[in-house]
Amino acid sequence: MLKRTLIGLLRSHELTGDKAKDPLLKSHFYKMPKEKAWVEIISTLKKMQGIRVLHEVPNVGEIVLEKRTVTGRTMDITVSVIAINPVTTAVDIYSASRGSFGDLGSNYRIILMIYRTLDNKLAAHKITGP
Repeated sequence: MLKRTLIGLLRSHELTGDKAKDPLLKSHFYKMPKEKAWVEIISTLKKMQGIRVLHEVPNVGEIVLEKRTVTGRTMDITVSVIAINPVTTAVDIYSASRGSFGDLGSNYRIILMIYRTLDNKLAAHKITGP
């Protein structure tokens, strides 16, 4: 966590993906069709405290969120819901803080929080890879 805070002094964004060096930032996969995953994910995100859904683009698989931090900064978060095949869906997250200073690791923490919430909601469908 200290390392993340130090990285966050300079960097004000964080993203997940297949090739992420940090295992906690690897894409998350669910054994369910994209359409079904979309419905579950969007309803879960709308219930998360402190997060506001700004845009939903189902055909592209993007959900744009906004979160205000305790310090008053705004975080822009994009959740991508990607069909890997007809029965497997991947979720990736990009989070960036507005402003010119680092985020002290808050983008990293919000990504982990969103993944934890989705994994709890979709626990029966969570898989380690496609």
